[in-house]
Amino acid sequence: MTVAAAAVLTLVGAAPATADRPVAAQTTAHHHGDDFTVVGHRGAAGYRPEHTLASYELAARMGADYVEPDLVTTKDGVLVARHEPEIGGTTDVARHPEFASRKTTKSLDGVEVTGWFTEDFTLAELKTLRAAERIPDVRQHNTIYDGRYEVPTFQEVIDLSKRLSRELHREIGIYPETKHPTFFRKQGKALEPTLVSILDKNGLNRRGAKVYVQSFEVSNLKELDPKLTVPLVQLTGATGAPFDFVDSGDPRTYADMTTASGLRDVARYADGLGPDKNQVIPRDSAGFLLSPTSLVRDAHRAGLTVHPYTFRAENSFLPADFRSSTVAAEYGDLFAEIATFRAAGIDGLFTDNSDVAIAQRDDRLARR
Repeated sequence: MTVAAAAVLTLVGAAPATADRPVAAQTTAHHHGDDFTVVGHRGAAGYRPEHTLASYELAARMGADYVEPDLVTTKDGVLVARHEPEIGGTTDVARHPEFASRKTTKSLDGVEVTGWFTEDFTLAELKTLRAAERIPDVRQHNTIYDGRYEVPTFQEVIDLSKRLSRELHREIGIYPETKHPTFFRKQGKALEPTLVSILDKNGLNRRGAKVYVQSFEVSNLKELDPKLTVPLVQLTGATGAPFDFVDSGDPRTYADMTTASGLRDVARYADGLGPDKNQVIPRDSAGFLLSPTSLVRDAHRAGLTVHPYTFRAENSFLPADFRSSTVAAEYGDLFAEIATFRAAGIDGLFTDNSDVAIAQRDDRLARR
């Protein structure tokens, strides 16, 4: 068994089945002089169904500095944590005959998507559903938790982070992403006013608050810039363009935005960059890593921190350099991948396996 696999199995074995009363809270000492940021991507999505309180709690207990909820809205205007507004693949909604008529087809960022959408449900209705593992073929272990957890509200995530901060004696930050803001705005359900209101209400819209706000679109970050005092992060993809650009006819792409001049433009409204990790170190046609690009250097010169996404332990997500076999669901060498990207100068990362990232951070400190 690899070191990575052993560490993962140890933590999973000790982890709670629910988020209410966890046992054996295993956390490493926080930082000790290393300011590298570990973001629990959708919580601890490598070990629990994503965007559940159990997933967020496990990430925090593994040592993550931040937990990352993706935010969408309900029919009655409540922000909830789901990867997408369509919830057929992340909840048991298809098993609820009372909601069969809610199945519909909508254009989501220019793509026709059929399913059930959060904005067609009240919060009370969503709370009757239970979360399910999004990629069961890769994360079969997580399916044993299907049906156990509710869809959490953004406020519940904040409440959890405050409770765990007190219990763990270190501040657990939140790193919310506004999902598909143009899609929701066109339905008259803009996410941003509610996001600002919730941060205000919780005393989190202030300098020094352990909060980042992120988006793949640009116009909503520019709208938020004068309203929020916390850092904003521009997410970018290895291909394509922000949908608000596409929708308005702006020809610029993510590739344009991540040139040296494009990054200087980003720095006018944002404080950080969240690139696809392939924009930092691309891969060849066989999946092996090539040389790093100038992205990190150019972003730093523009004054932007760099937190790429997403670092995962399974072979299906790893560069070919670090895969352990041809079996997609088996663990490869995530430690080595993280070390390689840290050598490229990144300031932090999003990971589904916070325990591995924290162990790598601690190992690096021990060698100093």
